[in-house]
Amino acid sequence: MNESTLKKLGLAVLETEAAAVEALKSRIDEDFVRACRHMLECEGRVVVIGMGKSGHIGGKIAATLASTGTPAFFVHPGEASHGDLGMITARDVVMALSNSGSTEEILTILPIIKRLNVPLIALTGKPDSPLARAASVNIDVSVAREACPLGLAPTASTTAALAMGDAMAVSLLEVRGFTENDFARSHPGGKLGRRLLLLIDDLIHTGDRVPSVLTGTLVCDALLEMTSKGLGATAVVNADSEVLGIFTDGDLRRALDHNVDLHTTGIDEVMTADCTLAAPGMLAAEALQLMDHGKFNDLLVVDKDKRLIGALNMHDLLRAGVV
Repeated sequence: MNESTLKKLGLAVLETEAAAVEALKSRIDEDFVRACRHMLECEGRVVVIGMGKSGHIGGKIAATLASTGTPAFFVHPGEASHGDLGMITARDVVMALSNSGSTEEILTILPIIKRLNVPLIALTGKPDSPLARAASVNIDVSVAREACPLGLAPTASTTAALAMGDAMAVSLLEVRGFTENDFARSHPGGKLGRRLLLLIDDLIHTGDRVPSVLTGTLVCDALLEMTSKGLGATAVVNADSEVLGIFTDGDLRRALDHNVDLHTTGIDEVMTADCTLAAPGMLAAEALQLMDHGKFNDLLVVDKDKRLIGALNMHDLLRAGVV
């Protein structure tokens, strides 16, 4: 078995599966539309069932539907006949996957599904199978052949079913007007969710953790405040906590370049007076944009009267996964 043989076999699999997906284009028809309408009109959830490899594909389809605005979950048909059928209500839609359309575990629970009088969407490779005939609508996901040379392992057939499931999920997403913000709300732990949902209020240093010094403080004392609070900057405020400026590591380097005496110079002489300020409720992603645009690593957060509320550092955004 040499390298070229392995490549040839791998390419043959991809060509077979690509042809199976290509053949689905002609099946985006009235049955496809009817299936989508059933799911759009569903007042409950889409309950996806399937055995074996079809079950794995069904689980992924249910997850894709759920994350794109169509509430859905997967139920194992073997477990369904031992109590899990109670998860299906009269407000739901059932989607059943079976390449043969004759999967015993699914056929066993069909009478119960029928008794609930819920729409049944079938994805089968046999349009004349018992499951296809029992369904409210059958989506033909048949393939000319499996990529497996033995014609036994579900390969092209599972790829076709998965692609059809994606086609339905994304079509429903578009019709529902599902937005990037909607997607983020169902993925709060992902990078997109953090970028669109996380506020600086959840990240800023507040109270005694905020480095700040009064106007007139010596630079050497401001450095001690920065060090004790563990940030690379300190706010400079007046007696009413109104922010007058910020003193950062960069300001320190510039002061040293000009041979400023840190023990006799007041912070007002070396601070950045016209500093960028943020307000509570700002998205962390917006704060990141401010820092990137201004090329600074520290941001002060103030109220409407410019009184100091908190401080944010680029490292806080890094730890939160915003960057």
